Amino acid sequence: MSAFSVQSMTATMRQIVLLPGLACDAALWRDQIPALCAAGHRVVVGDVAQRHPSLPEMARALLAELTGPLVLIGSSMGGMLALHAQQAAPTRVAAMALLSTTAQADTPALIKLRSDAIVEFQQGRAELVLRANAMFAFHPDHAADAALVDDYVGHVLRIGAVQLIAQNRAVMARADMRPWLAGVRCPVLVACGDSDLLTPQALSNEMASALPVAQLQVVARAGHLMTWEQPERVNAVLLQWLAALPPV
Repeated sequence: MSAFSVQSMTATMRQIVLLPGLACDAALWRDQIPALCAAGHRVVVGDVAQRHPSLPEMARALLAELTGPLVLIGSSMGGMLALHAQQAAPTRVAAMALLSTTAQADTPALIKLRSDAIVEFQQGRAELVLRANAMFAFHPDHAADAALVDDYVGHVLRIGAVQLIAQNRAVMARADMRPWLAGVRCPVLVACGDSDLLTPQALSNEMASALPVAQLQVVARAGHLMTWEQPERVNAVLLQWLAALPPV
């Protein structure tokens, strides 16, 4: 358990693993952790993305460091990690919630954008890049909120340029996961913001249509960072979905 931030433990509920997005940590879930714990769930936040260089290696570490059936809730890159863990050990993953994510591999254009950003990070211009891209991370209403943007930029800068570079490389190298979806037998929640410019709703629609047991939720007035932008709505969606899951 030393590799995880343990927030709450009870003997009767599922173990929920929150998987942060790229260059994020438990702070991405700051509004979800209290709500999940108040509902009696066992909650841990995975940090394997900060300790391993590829999504497959992250998934193997995640599965090795935790025991029993897992409910994986991942945002953005965390959703990609959840899919890798499910592919590696389908009987271990009891359910998944894939927030603001995609099963597709990066396009050549996205790889070029990430590669250019890595050069900027290496040259010490991470903050400039993050601020320039804030409009893509948030709903337009929230992109104009200077305090929220400062909070986000500070969060990522705290994780640091080394992690920004390493995790971008891991995401760039990922496989196309769409061929895996038809074989996923566990219940899956697919959720996205209605104004997500980084992982548009069409990508969530694609996953929900391909998964055998899926529920799609679109969160209004939210962009890519909907856990911060619409925390109460995200909490309600997660808690309702968790309550409807079959017993482990």
